[in-house]
Amino acid sequence: MPVSAAPTPPLLAVRNLGFSRDGEPLFAALDFVVEAGEALLVRGDNGVGKTTLLRILAGLLRADGGEQWLSGAPACRDNRPQHMAYLGHLPAFKGDLSALENLQFLCALHGKRADRGLLQAIDLVGLAGFEDSPARTLSAGQKKRLSLARMWLSPAPLWLLDEPYANLDLDGIALVNQLIVQHLGAGGAVLITTHGAYAAPPVRSRELVMQRAFAGGSA
Repeated sequence: MPVSAAPTPPLLAVRNLGFSRDGEPLFAALDFVVEAGEALLVRGDNGVGKTTLLRILAGLLRADGGEQWLSGAPACRDNRPQHMAYLGHLPAFKGDLSALENLQFLCALHGKRADRGLLQAIDLVGLAGFEDSPARTLSAGQKKRLSLARMWLSPAPLWLLDEPYANLDLDGIALVNQLIVQHLGAGGAVLITTHGAYAAPPVRSRELVMQRAFAGGSA
């Protein structure tokens, strides 16, 4: 009798995850999974902890308790970079480096050779002609586009996108949606925070609705 293959673990599994601020729990304990090819929308009122959740998953904040698993292995500092890429509210660029140099720096951190893929990424996000501009001179929308180029270059299968539509015009919103659709089609997954009904990618998705554990607090 043939032996059945073991099921593929989800890209992300979270169990009983909690976080406190000033000694008070911020949001109710969370349990969820994110599978390959899936988009999970994280919704909730302002201040419920959506940004905090993504920062915990990215390893930038420490949870009070609970478990986080990446492709079947406990999440840790060593395996997070290869499994997930994080896009936060503030762009993490070196202001005096050009847009292209910032992407080259990213590739060096991840052990990728800087090649024509960098210029392809810049062109894809609509920054052709700005590749030599210092990052500090870019507008908020252009910095968001450069962040999207960074995500596109990352080999990580799981994208953590914190309000990815902020500071973007209609063309920028369409770009975000295009990149998400491509990433899901390649077997990746995305976890997206949003509080607007209009701000959601045009893909089939599940929702995680966060709730406050107490009155007050901010994300």
